[in-house]
Amino acid sequence: MSAVNLPILIGARYSRAKRRNGFISFISGISMIGIALGVWVLITVISIMNGFGNELRGRVLDVTSHVTVNGQSGWLSDWRALAPTLDANSSVKGHAPYIYAQGLATYSSAVSGALVRGVLPEEEHKVSPIAEHMLVGKFSDLTPGSYNTVLGEGLADTLRAEVGDKITLISPQGQSTPAGLMPRLRRFTVVGIFGGIGPDEFDQSLAYVHMRDAAKLYKAGNQVSGVRVTLEDPYDARQVGAELADEFNFKYYVDNWTRQYKNFFRALEVERRMTFIVLFLIVAVAAFNIVSTLVMVVTDKRADIAILRTLGLSPNGVMGIFFVQGVTSGLLGTVIGAVLGVLTALNIGDIILFVENLVGYQLFPADVYIITDFPAELRWSDVTTIVSASIVLSMLATLYPAWRASKTQPAEALRYE
Repeated sequence: MSAVNLPILIGARYSRAKRRNGFISFISGISMIGIALGVWVLITVISIMNGFGNELRGRVLDVTSHVTVNGQSGWLSDWRALAPTLDANSSVKGHAPYIYAQGLATYSSAVSGALVRGVLPEEEHKVSPIAEHMLVGKFSDLTPGSYNTVLGEGLADTLRAEVGDKITLISPQGQSTPAGLMPRLRRFTVVGIFGGIGPDEFDQSLAYVHMRDAAKLYKAGNQVSGVRVTLEDPYDARQVGAELADEFNFKYYVDNWTRQYKNFFRALEVERRMTFIVLFLIVAVAAFNIVSTLVMVVTDKRADIAILRTLGLSPNGVMGIFFVQGVTSGLLGTVIGAVLGVLTALNIGDIILFVENLVGYQLFPADVYIITDFPAELRWSDVTTIVSASIVLSMLATLYPAWRASKTQPAEALRYE
């Protein structure tokens, strides 16, 4: 039997053997369970946060533009001339002009701030799936000169307006009259209500009208606020935006969603990292329980260590025995936690549904939360990082007790045996 295999065999035997001291066995079991629990929770929570982040990002991208091309002064008059350049870019999926302005919406005694978006319904499907999220009415009912509007569900609830009601949209731009400066306003007929798209603030504030009607309300003439551009891959927005700005010789202001929502998604990423750190402390505490376990084991096995030393086992061999024993506990706990974490992350939707049916309560009511389910996304890179960090931490926790065991003096240990 080689000198290399001996510490491994003895360490593995110590790990399987029943200890005379039940308290040591209890502490060893607690440390292994703690590591398994920490890895399990960490993989599950990080997967859920990945899913939430992607779901929110997707909902934001459903409403906002991947890239926008705007005039330097805020209005764009030659927007039709942009089409050939946009069509020539292979990354561009579609584009459509729009007018975007703030205003007030009133109905009866209710008043609410509104973000008015003037669009061409026949072009809007290229850049937004809004027509697929209509709760009532049809988006195609926005026809020029009809002064129809489609409201977000939240805005309609605030105004207490329904399809067929006539609301008033008030522009912040004034107009001169014999009586003085008066606000510009126009009555619009509600022909549809949309919902379930984007973060809650979109439903609470957006009002769609035909672009020509918006141009008359805001005195835009033939100008638009800009052109919305949808890409084949939204994550290429920064690169494509830079390419378009260069192709337009920087005559226009080219923006993209990564800058518009930079703080929002940065906050999500910071929250994800902080959650990882906090939950990883569970693994760290459990791993360092291995220290106390091995210290007690070393004390309990002093006579065995002394006998092995007198038989010729080197200090490094003694250190290897307890290193193997400690790592075995950490490795076993990590594997159990990883398996449970992966299974939970892959089946979190069914698990939550079972819990909701069991308690008779919906954990995420649709009338309160934007996302009503748990869209977990398991990333194997996260699993690898968590498992590797847990194993490394377990190895580090074994170093001191193993080193202390290697310093045991045979004569001192056998003096009272």
